[in-house]
Amino acid sequence: MHEPNRLALISALAAAVDGLSFNDLKEACDLTDGNLNRHLKALEDDGIVAQYRDAASGGRPRTTVTLTPTGRRRFVKYLENLEEVLQQAAAAVGSPMSTAPLIAPRPNRA
Repeated sequence: MHEPNRLALISALAAAVDGLSFNDLKEACDLTDGNLNRHLKALEDDGIVAQYRDAASGGRPRTTVTLTPTGRRRFVKYLENLEEVLQQAAAAVGSPMSTAPLIAPRPNRA
């Protein structure tokens, strides 16, 4: 998840409850078709995202990408770990942010 493009993809999908179309995701993350396909394949292989194709009007299939429940849990865990690392770094340099959480807790949807 730490790779910048994958982090951008997961972040965009985390905010889109119903997922995003391939083209919307490509535009949101400023990626080419090939780059997006490569990242989505790796994320799908890890169970982080799922891709669905449906027939759109006009005959061309539309691909929708969603964050899986496993992907959402792993992303939240990643953010928690990142927050801890940032707080430790802030404490090491004497920053006042070292005691304030960076991410507000979210209600559990399970």
